[in-house]
Amino acid sequence: MTRVLGLLLGRRARRRWVHLILGGALSMPYLLVGSVIVTPLSGVTDVFTSLPLQLLAFAIGLPIAALTSLFPLTRPLESGAARALCGIDGDALAHGPARTRAARARTAAWYTLHLGFGGILSGMTLGVVPLAGTLIALPLFAGLRDPRTGFPESFDRPWVVALSPPAGLAMLLLLAACTAGCGALLARWAPALLGPTPADRLAAAEARAADLAVRNRLARELHDSVGHALSAVTLQASAARRLLDSDPEFVREALAAIEDTTRRTVGELDAVLGVLRDGDAPGTAPAPTLASDLDGLLRRTRAAGQPVTAAVGPDLAALPPLVSREAYRIVQEGLSNALKHAGTPVAVRVATTGGHLEITVENPLGTARGPRPGGGHGLRGVADRVRLLGGTAEAGPSADLWRLSVRLPLTGSATATGARTPPLLKGPA
Repeated sequence: MTRVLGLLLGRRARRRWVHLILGGALSMPYLLVGSVIVTPLSGVTDVFTSLPLQLLAFAIGLPIAALTSLFPLTRPLESGAARALCGIDGDALAHGPARTRAARARTAAWYTLHLGFGGILSGMTLGVVPLAGTLIALPLFAGLRDPRTGFPESFDRPWVVALSPPAGLAMLLLLAACTAGCGALLARWAPALLGPTPADRLAAAEARAADLAVRNRLARELHDSVGHALSAVTLQASAARRLLDSDPEFVREALAAIEDTTRRTVGELDAVLGVLRDGDAPGTAPAPTLASDLDGLLRRTRAAGQPVTAAVGPDLAALPPLVSREAYRIVQEGLSNALKHAGTPVAVRVATTGGHLEITVENPLGTARGPRPGGGHGLRGVADRVRLLGGTAEAGPSADLWRLSVRLPLTGSATATGARTPPLLKGPA
């Protein structure tokens, strides 16, 4: 008994009843339109005085409702209402507008069912609840049995008075059963009529892939900028501690280099997080490039105690902005990897030849044997950047050196035109 009452009057049943009442409210404009059509055909001035004419007006209004359901926002609004009030899993229903003819037809069918069931149950609620309440109260208030109230004279008979409360309760339970049944049917049909189509699933998969690409891009940006800064600051602080008493001038230079490195890294971090939060993030610091920031990167690396020799071509300012930004990060990662082996000389070469930008970072193999066990995130980030730009990359031992060699094309739609791409994904997808 308790289970039955829970099915009829529980929280889920009440929420589905609200969903049906919402459908009844939405059906009222269509009922009025139907009544306008029925009035001249029937010759009756007020169709609402006749139940058959009301049902006819309602039946005429439902096809009109089906036509208006082709409005693009119908499916997301109906899906949201069904998700919130019918207890349906969110992934079972589509989130966006219907894109195909079949999806629009299913949306129209759902909208018609929702308004049809809702209109009928709303009418039953408006009629049954007051009548049932009156029957339940009939033995308690003699005035209700007065023929002037509109009830038959037989309502004053003892057996009618005795049976009226059970009859009122039975009517309420029957209304609850009808409401629960209609709500359960709509909840069962909702995934089939409002569920995502293959095109919707493909769009959702593409959105998830784009989100994953954004996260991977953010991870690369943070690794390259913050990781390099932490490596440089650690070496600078270590050298300053060792020479604190013997070389105060070097300590001052190291502290100044630490201050400059951290300030710049905070600016880069703000830029990365700003792009993630606000799209293009106007007002944030621009991303570093080879043309404007390579000299500063080499200077800060040398200040950390890392010997660096650089051979840089004269035409960096002519590089496409996308290539210049990504190439800066690639050089930064190569130097960051070399900083883990402080004291070893590093050779950097950046030049443009044959429509390509060539980047080479080398240091002695005896002290630098590639990424540490469990690491290698930076080299994977380099490989991702190079792949997005359509270039090639090689990293590994060559003779007695560890060499990172990258070749990036300077022509192509993404690099030559600087085409706009999603936030944090500034390369061809």
